[in-house]
Amino acid sequence: MTDSTASPTTARACFAARRQRLLAQLGDGVAIIPTAPERIRNRDAHHPYRFDSYFWYLCGFPEPEAVLVLLGARAGEPARSVLFCREKDSERETWDGFRYGQAAAKSAFAVDAAHPIGDFDRLLPDLIANRETLWHSFGDDASWDARIFAAMGAVRAQARNGRSAPRALRDLRAPLDAMRLIKDEAEIALMRRAADISSAGHARAMRACRPGMAEYELEAELSYEFRRRGADSHAYAPIVAGGANACILHYVDNRRLLADGALVLIDAGAEVEGYAGDITRTFPVNGRFSAAQRDVYEIVLAAQTAAIAAIRPGASFADYHEAALRVLTQGLIDLKILSGSVDGALESEAYKPWYMHRTGHWLGLDVHDAGDYKQGDAWTTLRPGMTLTVEPGLYLRPGDGVPAALTGIGIRIEDDVLVGSDATQGAIVYTTAPKTVAEIESVMRRE
Repeated sequence: MTDSTASPTTARACFAARRQRLLAQLGDGVAIIPTAPERIRNRDAHHPYRFDSYFWYLCGFPEPEAVLVLLGARAGEPARSVLFCREKDSERETWDGFRYGQAAAKSAFAVDAAHPIGDFDRLLPDLIANRETLWHSFGDDASWDARIFAAMGAVRAQARNGRSAPRALRDLRAPLDAMRLIKDEAEIALMRRAADISSAGHARAMRACRPGMAEYELEAELSYEFRRRGADSHAYAPIVAGGANACILHYVDNRRLLADGALVLIDAGAEVEGYAGDITRTFPVNGRFSAAQRDVYEIVLAAQTAAIAAIRPGASFADYHEAALRVLTQGLIDLKILSGSVDGALESEAYKPWYMHRTGHWLGLDVHDAGDYKQGDAWTTLRPGMTLTVEPGLYLRPGDGVPAALTGIGIRIEDDVLVGSDATQGAIVYTTAPKTVAEIESVMRRE
């Protein structure tokens, strides 16, 4: 992971501002936010480390074995942020690389105090004592729940000394999800960079594609371009699905050969300092769409265009899905896969065998990012700074009613979109991979 202290795009002031915004909502409460643990792959080999998104959002500290504690203001005490992290250890640094230690972490990450992680359980009762509310992602990790409850028990045991444990336990994800739903300028800059790198990777895969290649060879082209341009990793396991494999929504085997005359669907995005790109493109293995492939592709592209046009401040999260769904359903009727009226097919959900997912999701530190899609029975209203994907598709698996010329065609087109500042600005599409039939065929001709 990129050393965040050296990155111009993740200034310490942004993390401090987020902590202050959260602290303003905590009252005199205390919040406990651990980062993700390291995970063993096998024996003494680890999976590549990836921090917890909530933890990173609030402090940007890249090391494992760390906990952030936020203490709300109360009489005579200002609000404080306290980081627990690993101590400096020259021997371990020889094996595993640089560690900040407490002094450097306090300065570099603008926290009020830093302590060794080994002192956390000992100091936790003091930190939570006489606080009205304790905030944590309860239920996410049983071992963490147990540590917190043990600390509360230790405080209760000191009741005769005038100490009390928090009376209320609250889910910290609720306020944090609402905050993460609206991206700040630093986040938008990182997401644009992730989108640029992701777009370049998709264009490279188009240029490299040839009949007879294996799906994993195109995956390798993506990986090379992502890393060459400075991405930290893939944001998620890439999908490289040739032919009918594209009709499997979460196909990640990526081992089949790419046949002449088939399409290949690639769903892949780069991760940059924790932030995800998420792009899907579908293109012909030999560089030229057949008539049938073009017909289906143009329907999906028209559905995406309609969906993007429906995104603007004040619109519902459901509006752009419904706009895409109407175009896709009309397309299925035009292709003779469905019959009757669009309204009838929508009401009966007759389209679902060929379009079974929603048209997008929130995007950010997580590919399927934090934030509610509904408040009660009402879909969330779009606001400036929200980021989401727009990804309609059609998946024409063999079955009753699918003409032979269309059988096995799977097409999805996905871009990343920022909700603009007003209705005239609407949706800002910040992914740029080739998308129209003409653009794709031109790129694949190496023009």
